[in-house]
Amino acid sequence: MHDNQRAAHRFAETGIHVFPCIPGEKVPAVAHGFEEATTDHRRIQAWWQRNPERNVAVRTGAPYGPDVLDVDVHEGGSGFAAFSQLKREGLIGQPRAIIQTPSGGMHAWYAGTEQRNGHMAKAHLDFRSNGGYVVAPPSQVNGKPYVVVSHQATPDTFDWGKARELLDPQPKLPKREPDDKTTDIDRLAKWIESQPDHHNDALFWAANRAIEAGRAAELDRLKEAAMRTGHDERIAARTIASALRTSGFAEHAETAAMRAANQPMKEQDRPLAEVVTERLENAGVKADDPEITHLAARNDMQHARAFPVVEPDSLPAPELTPDDREATP
Repeated sequence: MHDNQRAAHRFAETGIHVFPCIPGEKVPAVAHGFEEATTDHRRIQAWWQRNPERNVAVRTGAPYGPDVLDVDVHEGGSGFAAFSQLKREGLIGQPRAIIQTPSGGMHAWYAGTEQRNGHMAKAHLDFRSNGGYVVAPPSQVNGKPYVVVSHQATPDTFDWGKARELLDPQPKLPKREPDDKTTDIDRLAKWIESQPDHHNDALFWAANRAIEAGRAAELDRLKEAAMRTGHDERIAARTIASALRTSGFAEHAETAAMRAANQPMKEQDRPLAEVVTERLENAGVKADDPEITHLAARNDMQHARAFPVVEPDSLPAPELTPDDREATP
């Protein structure tokens, strides 16, 4: 039996859902990618019998598999400095596994949670949890293997939100005092313009406030404010569409994106302002009442599973000391 096939079965035995990738690549070899990940040994056997050299990928996030902090190393920089900073602040905990990646970077595996995937470009860090996957040992990319450096049974989780707060703090949102008209479009537009380094986050927040207050007809003014900070028009359009989906108007998000990007609309599409205003009125929301309760995203922690030993005998575990690594290109 090929090492990759054997590893896939071992992962499945511990409850980690796996699926195949193209040999030597990170590209899924099944039509629906990580959504087809399984612990069914018969299906795993069938996948790898077709091509025993297929890489092994694991679905991340509870209840399917681990959360993974990806420390990138590439021409643009290294994530080891950021990793060391997180460790000094006590945010790393004890990973259940440390994996050396083919690029010279590192994957730190933790107990799976329901957090979202994340990316911090400046810190050269990625996070894979709910809705993601990673390639796992002993798979190879460009002829170089993923190698287990260390592993241990541990229930520790990684808090991506706290990591972002430390390494990439977001802009402080204006306080919503009772007499503060935070839904005034001019005020929201000026606030967006004051956040040039975080214009997309600012646009998303402001668009939600405008929709809550029944001011959806003026979303284009917020988009234009973001564009004055250098924001790309198409990305701004998608952000407004996302705000509509978040506020419960998913069926009109595509229309909003087309309007904001100056793309032609279908004739049957109703005016966005008319639809949003009607929906808010039907829900009993007054246009001058922005105080609407929001539900926080769930972040329930799950119990840890033991990490399987899949280190190839022919590949000695390399020394990897993140604290000593410099942030060099």
